[in-house]
Amino acid sequence: MKKGLFSLVLLCGACMGLSAQHAVAEKTGSYTVNPDDVRQTIAYLASDELEGRDSGSPGIEKAALFIEGIFSEHGIKPYYATYRDTLDNFEKPAYNIVGYLEGNDPELKEEYIIIGAHYDHIGILEEGEGDDFIANGANDNASGTTGVLELAKYFGEHRTNKRSLMFVLFSAEEKGLLGARHLARELRKEKLNLYTVVNLEMIGVPMTADFTAYITGYEESNMAGKINEYAGKNLVGFLERAKEFQLFKRSDNYPFFLEFNVPSQTLCTFDFTNFEHYHKVGDEADLMDADHMAAFIGDMIPVMEKMANAPTREIVFTDK
Repeated sequence: MKKGLFSLVLLCGACMGLSAQHAVAEKTGSYTVNPDDVRQTIAYLASDELEGRDSGSPGIEKAALFIEGIFSEHGIKPYYATYRDTLDNFEKPAYNIVGYLEGNDPELKEEYIIIGAHYDHIGILEEGEGDDFIANGANDNASGTTGVLELAKYFGEHRTNKRSLMFVLFSAEEKGLLGARHLARELRKEKLNLYTVVNLEMIGVPMTADFTAYITGYEESNMAGKINEYAGKNLVGFLERAKEFQLFKRSDNYPFFLEFNVPSQTLCTFDFTNFEHYHKVGDEADLMDADHMAAFIGDMIPVMEKMANAPTREIVFTDK
């Protein structure tokens, strides 16, 4: 990918809502997310202009501005004084981007659901491929970031959530889950009434399975079963290699599990066989399957809606 392919004009246009293509429409009990919106978002986040979104870099600053613009445009308020939650465990200035949508039920709004993904990647590599040294991080994790932004757009526009929703894009995940560790610790100090955490990681390419995505920590809680019940289909399932590699402990869900002792899990479609560019310069936006992503995110909208609106905390730990 050539540098400068995506100019600042695209950034400003996306932030100011100049794209007329976004549409989320109800259809037979589920929702349709526009693949063109998905494609445009991931193309910008994984463009050479952002130089691989390394934490503390000018490139990730552009990503932060882009995310803040989408939150602001769609009525997602800052959780703190601004959208930025400054990390206290990283040497360079780095920020989680934290948006908030209050629930519309006077009692349930005191409970929070975090919908998250990390928006950082590994930046410019010392050893590249040919003349390409930028690890663009399309699948990892511009794809998950795009998913969170589409969910934020929907709920910001429709406001159908009884519980409060926190939309979080984590920084410094690639440095050891530092953004999530920082925020989990701070929210615990604030005594946030956290119900559950749903994290999106590497959802840019489809799996070959009888379900769309796998869930880490499958056996930890009943989240998989409840997601499938809410979706009315076999949307998520178990992947043996996720258990083998202990992926439950290797993404941004895990610090919240440790701090809050509530079900906190990650959904992913990278199954170790369907994408060969993990942490390589080949992780480019043009390899992402926008139709797959739009379909999966569309299925997750009613899932998150039902999760937010259930009269009781239906997602619980599994007795072992």
